[in-house]
Amino acid sequence: MRGGAFPGICLISAAGADSEKRMGIPLEPIITTKNLTHIYSRGTPFEHTAIQGVDFEAYPGEYLCVIGHTGSGKSTFIQHLNGLLKPTEGTVLFEGQDIHGSKAFTHSIRFQVGLVFQYPEYQLFEETVRKDIAFGPRNMKLSPEEIERRVQLAAQWADLDEALLEKSPFDLSGGQKRRVAIAGVMAMQPKVLILDEPTAGLDPDSRAEVMANIERYRRTMNACIIMVSHSMEDAAENADRIFVFHDSRLELRGTPAEVFCHSRELQDMGLAIPKAAQIALRLRDMGMELPEGLYTNEQLKRALLQRKGGAGLA
Repeated sequence: MRGGAFPGICLISAAGADSEKRMGIPLEPIITTKNLTHIYSRGTPFEHTAIQGVDFEAYPGEYLCVIGHTGSGKSTFIQHLNGLLKPTEGTVLFEGQDIHGSKAFTHSIRFQVGLVFQYPEYQLFEETVRKDIAFGPRNMKLSPEEIERRVQLAAQWADLDEALLEKSPFDLSGGQKRRVAIAGVMAMQPKVLILDEPTAGLDPDSRAEVMANIERYRRTMNACIIMVSHSMEDAAENADRIFVFHDSRLELRGTPAEVFCHSRELQDMGLAIPKAAQIALRLRDMGMELPEGLYTNEQLKRALLQRKGGAGLA
């Protein structure tokens, strides 16, 4: 399977722009990639193509999920969006400008496109939570007053009490450490916030808190959120659009309803689709006529209720 192989999912077409208009998103993307390709160890026996020919766009205020199996290319992809990696081929544009157009612009992108790696709490190192959150703003050469203002805002977004700011980050719970690490990136107030598996390893309560913190930041700053996840449940619950990577390529993109029209293909890629989509797929295999693109319990419930009193299984 290759990008554009599935009907109804538009990789590059006018239909994508129409979808963006329906969601009320401005048509000027904040990040664009064109034919983005990255080859590790090119020209050696260890040459490996991590991503190939990726065309992508993200808009202010959008909540996007990047999904894919381990090794599909999604982590390499996101490291291009703030200039950590340079493309082997293709370009990455931020607000229409090539992020590698100059060293100064590439440096500035690190503050405008925030990247939170998996298990970011392992990167905490300052004496206090306050100092850790302030690290990014200090590197931006902001005034002490502005740094403190941003620390306070980021603490609010991450739901961190004032009393925690003077504690050592190493005295906090795992969930609190994760929120402190994310707050440190939020304090730079990036226009795009990228998070690689932000809830990995957390208990359900801590997971819900982190997801609420991310949504609070998105709403307050009209920021674009790009979340990398293995979880189709997270994507179904949160995303405006989903981007599915497989075997180094961007295979599918669209709204959750559009992407989950291809539940069988997603399973063939080794991805666990939402439970409601699994049940709908099984019922169709048994002969029941159900609409495509069901992915929530409520949607499945409505579809089954509409059949009540009908013929049941065909």
